[in-house]
Amino acid sequence: MSALPLVRGLHNLPEDLRGAVVAIGNFDGVHRGHQALVERARTLATGAATRAVVMSFEPTPRELFQPAAAPPRVLPLADKRAALQAAGADAWLILRFSRALAALEPEAFIRQLLLERLAVRAVVVGEDFRFGQARRGDVQLLTRELRPQGRAVEAIGTITLDGLRCSSTLLRERLGAGDLSGVRQLLGRPYALSGVVRHGLKLGRDLGMPTANLAFRRPLALAHGVYAVRVCEGRRRWQGVASFGVRPTLGLSQCLLEVHVFDDRPDLYGRRLSVEVVEFLRPQARFDSLAALAAQMQADAEAARTRLSRDPS
Repeated sequence: MSALPLVRGLHNLPEDLRGAVVAIGNFDGVHRGHQALVERARTLATGAATRAVVMSFEPTPRELFQPAAAPPRVLPLADKRAALQAAGADAWLILRFSRALAALEPEAFIRQLLLERLAVRAVVVGEDFRFGQARRGDVQLLTRELRPQGRAVEAIGTITLDGLRCSSTLLRERLGAGDLSGVRQLLGRPYALSGVVRHGLKLGRDLGMPTANLAFRRPLALAHGVYAVRVCEGRRRWQGVASFGVRPTLGLSQCLLEVHVFDDRPDLYGRRLSVEVVEFLRPQARFDSLAALAAQMQADAEAARTRLSRDPS
């Protein structure tokens, strides 16, 4: 299957995406609440013989106005894109969030972006959606402005699980606590990260445990530590152990996902891996010597094998 079409900016909007049903939100993690928005947009689009388009903004408002306080992301862009496609989107439109856009009056946002540029057939948002200058725009304003123009507006209520609101905030909390079971419940799927394998220091090879290294452009909410993982590259599958963090024993600061696969020595450089993060094994730690680090790596591998043997699929 080809990747979900990604459109950056309204100036790149193809004509066939005008008149679509548009789901608007942040969609970080594409959890069950986000999936409900996309699925409803998909249903409306099918009924109207049009397309279901997801619209989000980069950077996030917090990243623009309070970068030091901005929360880490749940997923990198490539994994978010795949999750949106799986949820039923036909295309993903990313608008650049700027101070000028933030200052736009909500009525102007509706008129200029939704009606004139996108010619939306319908809009689907969360019930707490806010937009425009001073976040004055809400579902009631969307409805008041769009329905007289023959455009539908639907607000999706909060999805709750075990009495907790399904949200990106809760996802980040569970990722930060190493609660992969709770994360899977919120997502409705395993938590996985993907990336292209890059050359690194090759220290793992020297210590008897070669690793495939994946780097990410933005900070991620996953707790720094060691995990049991399942790894996929094309049709090939492996079990393994992975370390996510900054490698304090080496005094380094770049955050990497370093993956060691069991019982094989595949050449993975330049390949795109998908790494399902199955279970948190231990926090990141600093060791006094490389020998101590190597011994712990072997212990981590055994712990991961034991965990994965209970659920090898």
